Amino acid sequence: MAQSIGKAIQVLDILSDAPLTPSEVSRRLDAHRSTALRIMETLAEYRLIRKLPDGRYGIGAGLVAMAQRALDQFTLMQLAHPHLVRLGELHDQTVHFAELQGDAIVYTDKIEPRRSIRLVSRVGDNVCLYTASVAKAILAFTPEPVRKDMLAGETFERLTPTTLTSVGALEGVLEAVRERGWAYDDGEYEDYINCVGAPVRDAKGDVVAAVSVTELKARRDLRALEELVLEPLLDTAHAISLELGWQPPR
Repeated sequence: MAQSIGKAIQVLDILSDAPLTPSEVSRRLDAHRSTALRIMETLAEYRLIRKLPDGRYGIGAGLVAMAQRALDQFTLMQLAHPHLVRLGELHDQTVHFAELQGDAIVYTDKIEPRRSIRLVSRVGDNVCLYTASVAKAILAFTPEPVRKDMLAGETFERLTPTTLTSVGALEGVLEAVRERGWAYDDGEYEDYINCVGAPVRDAKGDVVAAVSVTELKARRDLRALEELVLEPLLDTAHAISLELGWQPPR
């Protein structure tokens, strides 16, 4: 029984990539065609998959509806929070989580360090789009027309000596973020702190949020911060993305 359930789950996973024929599924499943077909017919009976006119099978409306009901039980922040706590506890650092909400990026969670020095950022605040690493991690992967609309109202006020002061300068940084997969803030909003951030993807592969680790420069400069937290930061963003249904390219 358990083996049959496992095979059925494998079939759903295989068909989530693209519709396939029973023969193609059986090869991917490493099972006889009749076994694969029997499983697929049962799944189709419950509308978890569907037979297409050309004989292939694809994901069914029943599974889509089930997945949507399951997602409705969680908010993105609820899914992310345990991962953020673990990341913050590694080195007793501030961890921010921000989500893309309409034409703004908003802090939706924050893990405070145990030590007494705490940052003034608050959950519910809008993120500064041209300084924060979480903003850059999201904007870098936002479609260009949407990104232009989001940045249209920015003044690019110089807040510190390292603040980016034009759309062109920011776009150059965002190109680098796309290439390496993560972003940083080198004292661009407040000159005594720096942070590194990484994007979070949903089931469609769209970047919908970002997570960052922030540190006082008096404790570590940007290079030291990157060396210390970049790997666990990327692992955390990856884990949250998987929770949202994202599947890495195979």
